Amino acid sequence: MTTQPKQPPTAVQADLEQLKELDLTETGSGRDLHPGWQAVVFTVGLALSLFHLYTGFFGTLPGLQQGSLHLALGLGLLFLLYPGKPRNTARARKFGWALTGTGLLVLGWLTVNGFAEPFVVLPAFGVLVSVQAARYLPWAPFGMPAADVLLAVLAMGSGFYVFLRYEQITNTVGKLDAANIAVGTVGVLLILVAAHRALGSALVVLASAMLLYAYIGPWLPGFLEHGGYSVERIVASSFLGTEGVFGTPIAISSTFIFLFLIFAAMLQRTGMEKFFTNLALGATGWATGGTAKVAVVTSAFSGTITGSSVANTVSNGAFTIPMMRKSGYGREYSGAVEAASSTGGQIAPPVMGAAAFLMIEFTGVSYLEIIKAALIPAILFFVAQFAVVHFDAKRLGIRGLPRSVLPSLRRLLATKGYLLIPIIAIFVLLSLGYSPIYAAMRAIAITIGINLLVQLIALLVGRWRGVEDKLTVRSLVDGLVGAAKLALPIIAACAAAGLIAGVITLTGLGLKLSAGLVALGQGHLLPTLILSMLACLILGIGLPTTANYVITATLAAPAIITILQGDLAEPTVAMVLVAHFFVYYFGVMADITPPVCLAAYAAAGISGGNPIKTGVYSVRIAISGFVVPFMFVLSPELLLQEVGWAEGILAALTGAAGAIMVSIALVGYLNAKLHWALRIAAAASGIALLHGDWRSDLIGIALAALLFAQQRYLSKAAKPTGEPVPAS
Repeated sequence: MTTQPKQPPTAVQADLEQLKELDLTETGSGRDLHPGWQAVVFTVGLALSLFHLYTGFFGTLPGLQQGSLHLALGLGLLFLLYPGKPRNTARARKFGWALTGTGLLVLGWLTVNGFAEPFVVLPAFGVLVSVQAARYLPWAPFGMPAADVLLAVLAMGSGFYVFLRYEQITNTVGKLDAANIAVGTVGVLLILVAAHRALGSALVVLASAMLLYAYIGPWLPGFLEHGGYSVERIVASSFLGTEGVFGTPIAISSTFIFLFLIFAAMLQRTGMEKFFTNLALGATGWATGGTAKVAVVTSAFSGTITGSSVANTVSNGAFTIPMMRKSGYGREYSGAVEAASSTGGQIAPPVMGAAAFLMIEFTGVSYLEIIKAALIPAILFFVAQFAVVHFDAKRLGIRGLPRSVLPSLRRLLATKGYLLIPIIAIFVLLSLGYSPIYAAMRAIAITIGINLLVQLIALLVGRWRGVEDKLTVRSLVDGLVGAAKLALPIIAACAAAGLIAGVITLTGLGLKLSAGLVALGQGHLLPTLILSMLACLILGIGLPTTANYVITATLAAPAIITILQGDLAEPTVAMVLVAHFFVYYFGVMADITPPVCLAAYAAAGISGGNPIKTGVYSVRIAISGFVVPFMFVLSPELLLQEVGWAEGILAALTGAAGAIMVSIALVGYLNAKLHWALRIAAAASGIALLHGDWRSDLIGIALAALLFAQQRYLSKAAKPTGEPVPAS
C-alpha cells in the first residue's frame, strides 16, 4: 500500500493558519518605549481604567470632577504615546525657533495693547515653547523627549487642578480668577495639541477657528456678527464650566464610552474577534465571492464591539484583504470591501462608534430606543453590501473557498458559542430598562466570569492547557491598559469637539446656522436634507465621526427637525431620531467618501491599491448608506418609530428586499448583464420597497417579480440544457 505525498498547503490554508497567531488587539501608538516609560504608561493607563470601573460601580462623580480626571489621565497618556513629528535638522530648528520668536512677539503685542492679560499670555507662551521643543530639541531621556514629558505633566496638572478645585470653580462662575484662567489657557492649548497628534490637523483648525470667531464677532458681517468676548471669558467658558470641554462629549466619554471600551478589550482577550472571523468563514466562506462576504460579516460583527471604521479596517483587513486578493479580487476592490464594511461597524448596535451614547444627551431619548432605531438601517446597510459583493462575484466569476479548509460552523458554535453570552446579556439588560453603565459593568463581569468558569471546567477534566485565550491576572490588567489606549483618540476628539460646541452655545451660532440652513433650503425638506448631507460629508473630510456628529447634531439636525415639525408645538421622538440618525449616517459615510477617506486610505495601505480608487469603490459598495437615510426620513417605520412589531417586521423585510434591488441595479448583473432599462427598473423597485407605504411596496414587488421572471425566461431560453449562464 502506497501513500500519496502530502500536498503543500494552499495560500488560503496558509492564511487560515496564520489567523491563529494573528493579534487583533490594538497597538495603541506609534512609539516604541523604554521599559521604564512602559511602566509609566502601564501605571497611568491602569489608573484611568480603574477610575472608570470604580465610578461605574460606586456611582459617577460630579460632572466637572468626572470629566477633569478623565481628561487629565487621558491627555497625559496621549502625550507619552503619540509623538510629535521630530525635526532635528539645523534648518528646521532655525525655522521652528523663529516661529516661536514670532509667537512671543505676537503674544507680547497682545499684552501691551490690552487684548490679553499676562496670566493668559505667559502660559500660552510656555505651551508654545514646549511644543516646539518636543520637535527640535534632541534631549530625550531613555528615548522620551523631555518636552513631551513636560507636556504630559502640564496636561495632567491642568486636569487635576479642575478636579481638586471644582467646588471653588463652580462657586465662582462668571468671576475671572487669574489662576483659574492661567490653568484654563494651558488646558485649552494642550487639547488642541493632543488632538493634532492623535487625529490630524482638520479638527484643530476648526476648533481654533471657532475660538477666534468667539473673539472677533463684532467685526464680522451679516448673521455671523455677535458682541464678541474677551480672551479670558472665552478660556473660562471653554475650560472652567460644563458648556465647553467638560460638556456633553467628555461627559459621555468619561462614563458610557469608556466602560464599553473596557468591555470590548475584555471580549478581545477572550477570543471574540477570532471567533467572529471563524464564524464568518464558516457561514459564508464557501459561497460565491466567499472571501469578500467574510470581510462584510466579520466587520459587522466587529463593529458591535469596537465601533471604529479605521480600527476595524486595520485589524480585520490584515487577514481579509490578502485573502480576497488571492481569490481573484483586485487591489482596490479588496480594500474597498473591507473599508465599506468596517465603516458600517459604526452604525451597528450596541456601540455605534460612541454615537449612541452621545444621542442620549442630544435627543433625550433612552439608549434602548436609540439602538432599536439603529437596528433596521444597520441590517439594510449590510444586506445591501452583501448583495453588491454577491452579484459582483457572479459577474467576475469568483467562487467560494473549499469547505474542507473552513471552520465547521456547528463545531464552532458548540465549542465557542458561549462567547456570545456577554453581547446577548447587554441587549437583555438594556431591554429590561437598566442604564448603559449598569449594563456595561454587568457585561464586563459576565465576560470575565464565563472565561474563568470555562477554565475551571477545563481544569477539572484535565484540559486546562488546551484552553485558548485564557484570562489571567496579567491579561486582565493588560486589557484594562489596552482599553485606556483605545480611548485616547476618543478623549482628544471629545475634548476638541467640546471646544467647538461651547463656542456655538456661547455665541448663539447654532441657532443662526440652523435658521440659515432652513432658509437656504427655502423651507423644503429635500433641499435641506441635501445641504445637511453635504455639510456632514465636508466636515467629515478631516473630523472623526464623534466630533462630526457633535457639530452636525448642533447645527444641521435642528434644521431638519424644524421642517419635519411644521406647525406642531413639539417635535415627536420619531422626528428627533430621524434628524439625528440622518446627520450621523452621513458623518460615518465621510470615512469612505473621497478625497479624504480615512478608512479607504487604511485599506489601501494593506492592499497596495490606489486610495482614491479604493474610496470610489467603497462608495459604490456602501451605496445603501447614502440612500437609506433619505428613506427613513420619509418612512420613520424603518427606525421602528410609531409602529407595532408587525409593521416593524414588514418594514424590515421590504427594506431588505429594496436594498437588494438597489444593489442589483448598481452592479447591473443578475444571471447575466442587465440592460440599462432593467437597471432603472431594479432601482425603482428598490426605492419603492424602501419607502414605507403599502402601495409603493406593491409597486416594488411587482417590478421585482417582472425582472426576475424576465431573467428566468432568458436563462431558460439561452441554456435549455440547464447549464449555467456564463458571466459576462
